[in-house]
Amino acid sequence: MKLTLYHLYPDLLDFYGDRGNLLTFKARCRWRDIDLQIHPVSLGENIDFTQGDILFMGGGSDREQNFLIQDLSSRAQELKQAVEDGLVVLAIGGGYQLLGKYYQTVDGHKVPGLEIIDYYTVAGSKRMIGNVIAKVANPAHSKTDLNTLVGFENHAGKTYLGSGLSPLAEIVRGYGNNGEDGLEGVRYKNVWGTYLQGPLLPKNPHLADNILRAALKRRDYNSDLRMLDDSLEIRAHKAIVKRFS
Repeated sequence: MKLTLYHLYPDLLDFYGDRGNLLTFKARCRWRDIDLQIHPVSLGENIDFTQGDILFMGGGSDREQNFLIQDLSSRAQELKQAVEDGLVVLAIGGGYQLLGKYYQTVDGHKVPGLEIIDYYTVAGSKRMIGNVIAKVANPAHSKTDLNTLVGFENHAGKTYLGSGLSPLAEIVRGYGNNGEDGLEGVRYKNVWGTYLQGPLLPKNPHLADNILRAALKRRDYNSDLRMLDDSLEIRAHKAIVKRFS
């Protein structure tokens, strides 16, 4: 089995150890004899979204996001079509915000997003920082007893989901999307969007596997992943839940 992952703008979107998510994908594929090819994509570089299985976008500052919008805006419709066709996407922090309708700055200026999914972000008056515990409403296909996600957040943007959209999880501790509605991230088709960093996947192996399953299923591969010994990862996850609950 072979999967292709596009890593968008690794030189600009790599806040808070986001590269650790790629290392997690790579290791969990290698342990199962899945050939995961990771292709970094830089500014101005051509990309055919139909040839990818997973698209990864990490976190970045407002300055980086302005550059990326300019680079991606001409291909927004191609990306939107790929998402509608089931492209698997993991978008974190700034990458998560980019997929929405717009980002409104503190002075009221609206920076257009890619408008892939119906949500928007406004700049808040304070940063939302700290450890996060969030409960997943439907941990589909998870073969562990974990029904939570853990991570770290550090963002001033407050994201509001459009009607009909489902969050990735519900906040137990932390701020999540906006510190008001108790929601964290978004789930839309095969898109996972979140503010959880740190990086996210090493502490949440069940989430990593759910994303891989979606990519395998889309290619008509066997998505019944072989179980791994995640005892250390699960212990780390549960220790965070216990400490910060």
